[in-house]
Amino acid sequence: MSFTIYPAIDMRDGKCVRLEQGDFDKETVYGENPFEVAKEFAEAGASWIHMVDLDGAKQGSKQNAEHVLRVAQELDCRVQIGGGIRSEEDVRFYLDKGVDRVIIGSLAVRDVETTKQLLSKYGERIAIGLDARDGFVSTAGWLEQSEVKAVDLGKDLASAGAKTFIYTDIAKDGMLSGPNTKEIVRLAEETGVDVIASGGIKGLDDLIELKEYKGRNVIGSIVGKALYTNQFTLKEALDVEVD
Repeated sequence: MSFTIYPAIDMRDGKCVRLEQGDFDKETVYGENPFEVAKEFAEAGASWIHMVDLDGAKQGSKQNAEHVLRVAQELDCRVQIGGGIRSEEDVRFYLDKGVDRVIIGSLAVRDVETTKQLLSKYGERIAIGLDARDGFVSTAGWLEQSEVKAVDLGKDLASAGAKTFIYTDIAKDGMLSGPNTKEIVRLAEETGVDVIASGGIKGLDDLIELKEYKGRNVIGSIVGKALYTNQFTLKEALDVEVD
């Protein structure tokens, strides 16, 4: 089983930004043009790029789609996108235009049956984003807290055909405090489904630690702020992939 690094591009108002713990009032702009950032990642050797439409997540509809589609159509890498995907129409919009995988988050909590239908129809081209605070899933760009436990929702959707989960510990996200490895591995083991880790990566040691669990369904890690603040280079991270 391989382990994949997913450099992250979070978009707000057409710019590449990072938030702290999903707080829209704690934003740092790292690039004026998401395509140019993605191009640098692709040229450095990234096989995948993880993109998030923060405006879309907050407003409930696609807001930065043009940047996503340009990356998917013009660069030699695969793209997964989350944020503002609330219907099958949204899913088809991206998949029909060159995006490799869409991430369903809020919809998976609010409408489990529709989510199961989408999993049945689109299979591995859908990932489920489980963004958790204290073990419970948050929605609407992390602005709303549900009473649904991430592991419980994961088990339910795994039985319905989910192939990939992206687990984010909101308390860790953007804080460079290390990933919540315990919960990441727990989700992977209890659901039996591939999990991509997200949130808190601060150094190469974190990636090396997560990779130790690749035989237990932890298949990769999203890396954001650590790259933008030069904790390590993307090339160094990609070297962890192949070690």
